[in-house]
Amino acid sequence: MASGINAYQHRLAITLLAKGWQEFDDLVRTTGLPRRSVEEMLSDLGDDVQRLGTALRLDPATAEEHLATVGRPASRTDLLARIERHLADVPPPLPALDHVQATAETVLRRALWLDEHYDLGRVTVVFVGDHDLTSLAVHELREDADLAVVDVDDRVLEHIDRRSGGAILTVHADLRFGLPRAVAGKADVVFSDPPYTSEGMALFASRAIECLADPTHGRILLAYGYSSRHPTLGHRTQRALLNLGLTFEAILPGFHRYHGAQAIGSSADLYVCHPIPRARKKTKSAQAIYTHGPRSVEAGETPAPLRDALVAIAGESGERVMTAEPDWSKPLAPERGTAVALDLDGDPGPWLLRVLLAVNADRVAVLVPNAHPDLVDAAAQNSLLKLLAPKYRLRLLRSTPDNTHAVVVAEHVDAPSTARDVWTRAHARLGNVWPDAPRELADLRLIDLPRHRIVEVLRRMTEE
Repeated sequence: MASGINAYQHRLAITLLAKGWQEFDDLVRTTGLPRRSVEEMLSDLGDDVQRLGTALRLDPATAEEHLATVGRPASRTDLLARIERHLADVPPPLPALDHVQATAETVLRRALWLDEHYDLGRVTVVFVGDHDLTSLAVHELREDADLAVVDVDDRVLEHIDRRSGGAILTVHADLRFGLPRAVAGKADVVFSDPPYTSEGMALFASRAIECLADPTHGRILLAYGYSSRHPTLGHRTQRALLNLGLTFEAILPGFHRYHGAQAIGSSADLYVCHPIPRARKKTKSAQAIYTHGPRSVEAGETPAPLRDALVAIAGESGERVMTAEPDWSKPLAPERGTAVALDLDGDPGPWLLRVLLAVNADRVAVLVPNAHPDLVDAAAQNSLLKLLAPKYRLRLLRSTPDNTHAVVVAEHVDAPSTARDVWTRAHARLGNVWPDAPRELADLRLIDLPRHRIVEVLRRMTEE
């Protein structure tokens, strides 16, 4: 893995040794590799290294072979055009998630930089959020790259899944509630363009640390920009990253360019971060991490009268009522006869489905915005009803308790089926609860699948 992470320096060392005699001290100084790393590389090369005093070179008979192993297939030919086609029909940005679209040239620059500095054929790269489709650009450049994307936007995950033909692992998560097991501890390199609040940057960086298989050998790449008119904001965010245990290996100014974000000059820097051995991981996070929308850092709480109305609807049949946070990282199974009330006033779209998969109760009442994507029209409503039918019978109370909110009432379904067994154990490995689970899904959990994959799972089950 060391050469995979330090591929740029490793390639340079091989190139120098292939050219001719190099003094050991010069090799360290030119490549920037620690002395011990150079010694380990020379040991790996074995008898192919020729020595003359303190000078070294690769055996001319094997030099070309070694050059071929570190050669990069990177090419700009038609790559920018392919990236532009991917971006042409990317789902529209969601302001509530601080989406600002990077330019196609920036996405290309990211892919080429990753390929130049890391051996993408030997490392695993996880993208924490990827509305810019950097993962697709890397896949276009290096089909042998091991890539995964975790994102809260189901639309983006579906787009990446279809465009990559399933070659990129796509996993759903809202990072405020945790990191899916499918990507935890799996990455050598993590790339993220987080919300630019200090809270958002710290949260995404912390989840990136969780993604790393070995933090001391992994790297975290972050896009971050702030206005030169407000350096205090930059200082606050940099301090938050330092407090997590991240060292700044490099900061490349103006690396990213955007369509929008003019308050920061439509640009951001690339932070190359190296975690210390005891880098911190957040177990919980404040929900307010964005600059816009109901979960922005300046947004207030749901008014008490709305919460009271929600509780009243949840217990309208005489049940005891417990309130719960919009967190689906763990299953929730209250005692029989207990209804659950959930305030999802800040749901950007995907929370409703996930909390109803996570909660196993006789009755659940969920407060959502009236304009929630699952309620906006008959087609969306029918899709939600069908998707949760194995587990719950739904009533959709529009404009309740007021004209800007709705309440979704879910009552449990007793009819046994394979789908119901899986839907009520959404946090289990699919291979453990679905005997006929396809190989590519067996190690994943239903709760972590992108929505379009959940739809596909239900379709396969109903066809069995």
